[in-house]
Amino acid sequence: MSNEFDLVVIGAGSGGVRAARMAAGHGARVAIVEERFFGGTCVNVGCVPKKLFSYGAHFPDEFALAKDFGYSVDSWDFDWPTLRENKSREIERLNGIYKKILDQAGVTIIEGHGRIEGPGRVSVGERVVTTDKILVAVGGKPFVPDFPGKELVRISDDLFYLDQLPARVAVVGGGYIATEFAGILHGLGCEVTQIYRGGLFLRGFDADIREFVAEQMAAHGISLRFNTEVTRIELEREGGTRQVFTERGEQLEFDEVFYATGRVPLLDNLFAEDCMPVLNSGGAIKVDEHYETSIRGVFALGDVTDRLQLTPVALAEGMWLAAYLYGKDKPQAPLDYRNIATAVFSHPNIGTVGMTQEEALAQCGAIRVYKSNFRPMRYTLGDRQVRSMLKLIVDDVSDRVVGLHMAGEDAAEITQGFAVAIKMGATKADFDATVGIHPTAAEELVTMRQGELITASP
Repeated sequence: MSNEFDLVVIGAGSGGVRAARMAAGHGARVAIVEERFFGGTCVNVGCVPKKLFSYGAHFPDEFALAKDFGYSVDSWDFDWPTLRENKSREIERLNGIYKKILDQAGVTIIEGHGRIEGPGRVSVGERVVTTDKILVAVGGKPFVPDFPGKELVRISDDLFYLDQLPARVAVVGGGYIATEFAGILHGLGCEVTQIYRGGLFLRGFDADIREFVAEQMAAHGISLRFNTEVTRIELEREGGTRQVFTERGEQLEFDEVFYATGRVPLLDNLFAEDCMPVLNSGGAIKVDEHYETSIRGVFALGDVTDRLQLTPVALAEGMWLAAYLYGKDKPQAPLDYRNIATAVFSHPNIGTVGMTQEEALAQCGAIRVYKSNFRPMRYTLGDRQVRSMLKLIVDDVSDRVVGLHMAGEDAAEITQGFAVAIKMGATKADFDATVGIHPTAAEELVTMRQGELITASP
């Protein structure tokens, strides 16, 4: 007897939905299993609501800036429930769109918790679905370390549904989620302290950009406490505040404490005991270049694997895998993970593509570094000290631009455009030959001429 489906996808996030839809478009019989919400982390408690809140958090700065241009905006007020509910309405609309896309593609939707019982067998409640192949695309979940008072903290998901904004809030963590949340909460009017156990946040990003963002955040009122480890949290009974104790013997008081200390693959009750695939040291599912796990016929992609945890990457993986498994024109090469642009919607924003200075120096041996640190034009009519930073990293031998980094207004938008040039192998000579658009911040990337030659130590 033939199986009920050719492919069963567990997880209706960005990667899972894209893989299911494209596989169905290639003629496969596809089902998708989802137990929580359609669109995954990105749509519901990640990229989309975060960006909407980031937009909202910038308005106080815009109102302040408006005065320099002759506008009187002294009487503005902010209503948190309005922003929260408008966000939720948009997320509900997107959930419906994802379901509609799957329906129109002919994908069977099964709601409930999917569990792999063995090769070709997925249980959803009492139902067991048979299939030729299984794709795991369940994503990840926030990770909070164990310590006394862990139950008193909130995770990143909670921000999007708070009844009210806290007056004083701590954000614990040094990754992009923590840094984004610190900027958002500060912009919405909270007194924010970001606590990180390391010496400088945003590990993995270019060092100059990390330092610049820290300077800008501190200059605009966010308290940054690096090299600080939280040892325990206690609830103050009368006022209900959180007492945060550090290894330095400090006692800090906040109304809420958010933990954004990383994410881990969402493997809860996903595999029967005798069919768990091989995991890496971080608990992610190991896959080969075709996204197949150690279990034949079981594939995985997106944040549950050991690749880049970015929504566009999961989308690309889903499209590649669907074409590889069911397409007439199968991809001839594995997905290329080089020069994938990304952004951090911190305040200021970060856009980056290619190698950091440290990576480029190790790989190229000799590089030229070009930097520009300036005050954007729209702030020159007043005294607000807002700045932007741009940086190009060039392989000195080939003249190829191997890294582009920006922190400041519109960084993500600018970086997305230049990412095409980086992906195509543009050289510094190509940048220099491009006539800039004046006056813009982006023109700095094609007008920087004085670079510093840096060579790796022998």
